[in-house]
Amino acid sequence: MSTFFFACKEDKTKTAQLPAAPKGNAAIQAEGFIVKEKSLSENIEVPGSLLPFEETQIRPEISGRLVQLNIPEGNFVKKGYLLAKLFDGDLQAQLRKLQVQLEIATKTAERQKELLSINGISQQEYDLSELSINNLKADIELVRVSIVKTEIRAPYDGRIGLKAISLGAYITPTDIITSIVQVKELKLEFTIPEKYSDGMRKGQTVGFTVSGNSQKFSSTVLATETSIEATTRTLRVRAVVKGNNPSLVPGNFAKISLAMGKDENALIVPTQSIIPQARNKNAVVYSGGIAKFVPVVTGIRDSSYIQIVDGLKTGDTVIITGLLAIRPDSKVTLTKVQ
Repeated sequence: MSTFFFACKEDKTKTAQLPAAPKGNAAIQAEGFIVKEKSLSENIEVPGSLLPFEETQIRPEISGRLVQLNIPEGNFVKKGYLLAKLFDGDLQAQLRKLQVQLEIATKTAERQKELLSINGISQQEYDLSELSINNLKADIELVRVSIVKTEIRAPYDGRIGLKAISLGAYITPTDIITSIVQVKELKLEFTIPEKYSDGMRKGQTVGFTVSGNSQKFSSTVLATETSIEATTRTLRVRAVVKGNNPSLVPGNFAKISLAMGKDENALIVPTQSIIPQARNKNAVVYSGGIAKFVPVVTGIRDSSYIQIVDGLKTGDTVIITGLLAIRPDSKVTLTKVQ
């Protein structure tokens, strides 16, 4: 008997804790919102990275021994600045040899030209002398190009990285001497979901912030990738950051703020008024004291409102509170209308 009494007492306690349901056909009290037009844009935040506008690994074009090394680590250099020099003594000797041969061949051709004028030699012999001169000139040009390749110069104005080689080392085209980056401008790279890809245009201004700095910076969209990434369903975007702000360092994490899909005359309702279903979305419309469930098609949204593309019209009143308790054709009393 004591066990039965305890169980009954426990059931009564649980029953007392349940919320009281509306009795009979009592109207449910709720708040409403009148559908209206308003300027609306969807603000999204995506991560990105700051990159140097240009970055190049400096390597030699030919193999050789380093005889000169002028790498000001961490400093800025001008385009054409001599960073390194390879041994070119053998090439210089070859150049002098060819220049002597050219001088002799030129004098020989001049003498043969005089002999040709008095028919002392054939035209063919003179033509062979001219051919020899032209071949020597080509060989000299080839050696000069090889000498130029022994000089390793900065390809553009930029900041030099750390030195990766020492004076006197024998290096090949696979060896990295140093690196150079162009930081007067920076690149900002990020990705956006594919549904926003149509809203990204070249020349568009993009705002962003970096970690540890509350200042807002701006960039200009330079280009977008030609296709959507199949695995992530995102579009890669590249923007240009003008100016050399010391707060912006290549490699910084950036938080990009984008205003997508702006509509000056969007039909809006509060986001909490939309009831998602398995296949569609519904809004509860207040009509003559009765709740009507209406399928709707939504568009862009911000933190408070969502655009209604189809299903409602300006002036309709939608219910925004008590939605869990409302059923189709329920009686509703509005306590407040926004």
